[in-house]
Amino acid sequence: MNINNHPCFNPDVRHKTGRIHLPVAARCNVQCNFCNRKYDCANENRPGVSTTVLSPQQAEKYLDHILGQVPNIAVVGIAGPGDPFANVKETMETLERIHSHYPDKLLCLSSNGLYLADYIPRLAELNVSHVTITVNAVDPQIGAEIYEWFYYNQKTYFGIEGANILLERQTEAIKLLKQYGIIVKINTVVIPRVNEHHVEDIARYVSALGADIQNCIPLIPVEGTPFATLEEPSASVMRTVRAKASVYIKQMSHCARCRADAVGLLGEQNSEQAFNALKYAKIRPTFIDKPYIAVASSDGKVVDLHLGEASKLLIYGKRNGKVELLEERPIDKDSSNRWEELANAIPDCDALLSKGMGHAPYEYLSSKGIYVEAIDSSVRNAVDILFAGQPLPSEILRLAGQCNSSCSGAYSSDQSCH
Repeated sequence: MNINNHPCFNPDVRHKTGRIHLPVAARCNVQCNFCNRKYDCANENRPGVSTTVLSPQQAEKYLDHILGQVPNIAVVGIAGPGDPFANVKETMETLERIHSHYPDKLLCLSSNGLYLADYIPRLAELNVSHVTITVNAVDPQIGAEIYEWFYYNQKTYFGIEGANILLERQTEAIKLLKQYGIIVKINTVVIPRVNEHHVEDIARYVSALGADIQNCIPLIPVEGTPFATLEEPSASVMRTVRAKASVYIKQMSHCARCRADAVGLLGEQNSEQAFNALKYAKIRPTFIDKPYIAVASSDGKVVDLHLGEASKLLIYGKRNGKVELLEERPIDKDSSNRWEELANAIPDCDALLSKGMGHAPYEYLSSKGIYVEAIDSSVRNAVDILFAGQPLPSEILRLAGQCNSSCSGAYSSDQSCH
């Protein structure tokens, strides 16, 4: 493992090696006055933005797919859209999965540092090599202007009290990271009128703790935040800020202000293929906890039944490594509560395939975590593709969630589809 292959820490490799951020951390324990994570534009690069949030299982499958398409990925990181340690279960499980399956990849994460210190020994065991901590103030009075609230140890803090706690925890984390030999980058958001003239103090403080590099990031005014009316610092202002801070600590000047779901080389926009892969990963079956596929078919050869007219489902799974029909399960198509009963009948199925279905079953079954799709295909073709971890090809997909009265012969569309 070459730790110099991290493009954020080594500008010499930024045009050669890429990174991927796995968006598994939805929640945050600090509210910054410049941050709004609700808005997502495909053309926007800024921290906190992500098209979706993945589970650890989904993130692993997504990474598998991306590495097959983008071979120069050297770094796998977690950078939001919230804070990794406000989502510690998801973060640690994701890191453990990636470390187990891709031991050659550099692992990194970005945090506000509030809970980071508690997990540093385990991060070191997982070979996390680079950690970024966002330090926007080392004066609690200035910190109180930057942050709206802090959630720590099941209590919400405000103002100087909360800023003091955050600084204490950040200080502890930086010291401990260096004790474990982990490279530390400090992100500092440069905010006009608030901390613009305080950055030199931050640089001096974190350098004394052993931090390796500082990344001064100009504020991006975001609509709907308290700092929305401030102006983004100019290039000349940023040059001055970095020059003063560079007296104390090495400066990063090639930051791309990456999204929480960034993929590829630094500075490149996510490709359409990457966005599609991310969206598909959110709904794609993983077969980790639920190993089977349910299919609405009259003969086991073709997916030829609309969901509303199926009185049974064929259950497919792997036996001795081969995909086989395991059983037929009857379902009551006359029940007034049939979609709930259907979901309860296939708790071990990660996917359900039919020729078509109405809006109500599509929405209900999807909400239960079942990958529901309408297709025109042979059964064997479809189940083999899904069990291989691949997306169903567009030519066999049909419009799911829309169905007409032909869904069932003897039953009205209200009964059968909706």
